[in-house]
Amino acid sequence: MPIAVTCACGKSFTLKDQMAGQTLTCPRCNNPVQVPAAPVVQAQADTAFDRDVFLINQKIRIDAKYQITDEQGTPILFVVRPAYLLRNLLAVAVGFAAAVAWVFAFTTLATAAGKDSAVAGLLILLGGLGFIPVLLVVAVALSKKRHTTIYRDEAMSEELLTVQQDRKWQFITWTYTVTTPNGGVLARLSKNMLYNLFRKRWYLDAPDGRRVATAREDSIILSMLRRLLGPLFGLLRTNFVIMRGDSEDVIGEFNRKYTILDKYVLDLKADRQRTLDRRLALAMGLMLDTGERR
Repeated sequence: MPIAVTCACGKSFTLKDQMAGQTLTCPRCNNPVQVPAAPVVQAQADTAFDRDVFLINQKIRIDAKYQITDEQGTPILFVVRPAYLLRNLLAVAVGFAAAVAWVFAFTTLATAAGKDSAVAGLLILLGGLGFIPVLLVVAVALSKKRHTTIYRDEAMSEELLTVQQDRKWQFITWTYTVTTPNGGVLARLSKNMLYNLFRKRWYLDAPDGRRVATAREDSIILSMLRRLLGPLFGLLRTNFVIMRGDSEDVIGEFNRKYTILDKYVLDLKADRQRTLDRRLALAMGLMLDTGERR
């Protein structure tokens, strides 16, 4: 939610919630302005989240639909992460058309410059080099962000939680914001793609930047084997351990079962004091699958 800030000089401005807790420079007087930290949304009692074990069963792969059950198999939650397949295919088609138009424009200029001139060769080179960048820029600009939403039931009658994709363009660092239905920020999830080349890990941070939990692949040896051999027909399944803050204190596990469709167990029984908000733990568990495109 937007944050209203007023400097001592009287200058007022509105900032995105991502700026919470930061120090900025006032554009009028150049003095530092401390942006208030976003309020921490307190966990609310909800029987759906009031447990230590969640069974996450994938129902549809393309749109990433999941049914969350308890240990007895009773459905308690329903999750959707739409793929927007038709819209994104259209975005790629428009991007391809724009890239073709780019090449055609430079080819036309090269023809006008003369077949054997150095300028013509440079124009043809620029046209060819720009094909992929133009396609990607247009396709991503027209595509739709993929948010993950947790509902009370399969009829989607009540929204309980949303994991929002912060940006379409995400390169080294990918970030997501966990929000309540009224827009309150619960936490932020992130991963670093460079770290993930060797061992996947995700970070869960409070709105004030405090590290709440870290999820990491269970074994560095298995991580490297997965990089070399792939999943090996499901034998090298990617499992995670969940640790408190930045410590090595394990408070949970996220394990994949050996099945055709994805099935996971989010086990938080090691967190006896329930220091980790179960809503945030489930949001992280879902992103360990959908956010890794597994």
